[in-house]
Amino acid sequence: MTEPTQLWQERRPVAMRVLPDRVHYAWWIVVGTAVLMFVTIGVGYYGLAVFLRPLQEENGWSNATVSGATGLFFVLGGIAGFVIGPGVDRRGPLRYINAGVVLMVVSVGSLRFVSEVWHLYLAYTGQALAYGLSGAVTINALMSRWFVTRRAWAMSITFTGVSVGGMVLAPVGTWLVERGGIELAAPILAGLVAVVALPMSMLVLVGDPASVGLGPDADAPNESVRNTALSDEVQLRVWTRAEAMRTGSFWAISVAFVVVLLAQTGFLVHQIAFLEDRLGSRSAAALALSTTAFGSIVARLVVGRFADGMDKRLLTVTIIVVQGLAVMGTTLIDNRITTYVLVLIVGFTIGNVYMMQTLMTAEIFGLVSLGSVLGTMTLMSQVGSGLGPFLVGWAEDVTGSYRIPFVITGLATIAAAVLILLARPIHSEAPDS
Repeated sequence: MTEPTQLWQERRPVAMRVLPDRVHYAWWIVVGTAVLMFVTIGVGYYGLAVFLRPLQEENGWSNATVSGATGLFFVLGGIAGFVIGPGVDRRGPLRYINAGVVLMVVSVGSLRFVSEVWHLYLAYTGQALAYGLSGAVTINALMSRWFVTRRAWAMSITFTGVSVGGMVLAPVGTWLVERGGIELAAPILAGLVAVVALPMSMLVLVGDPASVGLGPDADAPNESVRNTALSDEVQLRVWTRAEAMRTGSFWAISVAFVVVLLAQTGFLVHQIAFLEDRLGSRSAAALALSTTAFGSIVARLVVGRFADGMDKRLLTVTIIVVQGLAVMGTTLIDNRITTYVLVLIVGFTIGNVYMMQTLMTAEIFGLVSLGSVLGTMTLMSQVGSGLGPFLVGWAEDVTGSYRIPFVITGLATIAAAVLILLARPIHSEAPDS
């Protein structure tokens, strides 16, 4: 494949001068983004579940109040991704990633001072903007330029960092809260982001291989992948947001993932609170969340190894349906062992849901305008992610149980899978003039 037109200039990073060149630098990019997401998403995303119940208990707030702040986190994160999308395409992702990491450090650290509702919403606003700046839009735009025919495999490794963050940092954060409350947990987690993520973003990452004289796919495209959606005609096509939004494929992907991520995030954020009573302790519930994260690691690596050569629509439909069934099973089957098995199955799907949204979007709309198109989709899906925790928290307040909201979200997930089938490859659908 022809290298994409370079739209910005970057310096060779420090790591490129010191890391062994027997490993192509593209794979150091994969490692760097995985480590970055381990701490930023592990703290900024999975931390929402860790802090949910402690914030309620320490301040006497309702589930809906704290869940509302969580909802604001996702909505504002989506808005941030939407706003920066065109800038990422024009100027590259690194300046946004660096700013997001710094803001994440400050915002997470500020949670120790939260004592009023407005403090909570202000802190979560900062975290949301940080999440939008250093999350899906920027990382996916970066990875889509470094990898084309090996995109699924590379992204599966990168996004394993997200799952490892959940598997490791959720129980660590819970342990810190149990030992010293939010006053202890917040500054330690913020410090972890500072000492791990900042060096990755500033010293390792490069936004485009062409800026340092390299080609995509580690200069070795996978010749076994025969996919017309990865041709230059598709991948190098420039889309405006208006053109993309006039296609049925855009709306099929967008609406489906709004529903799926509403349900998925609603379940994840409330998972510890839901399972604490069933499993007998907050630590046991945090272990269940870690099991979910572990499942996402295993499944993402397995799927990523083969997904480059598979039909992304059918694969996505399968993943989504399994997730809906597993969430309902976790809700309705009150058995300790079965609960751990089912949350593991939920984990098998969670990481791949995010990855499949990016892979489908990149195949249909290409890499040159991915920041703009994915930023628009991310705004919509983040609204869904934001509504999920709030609606589940509100329904739990009203019904006194998580059973009804989780069953509803499971059914909605399955229904959303049908929309994915309507997302047609780009060569069979052109934007309306």
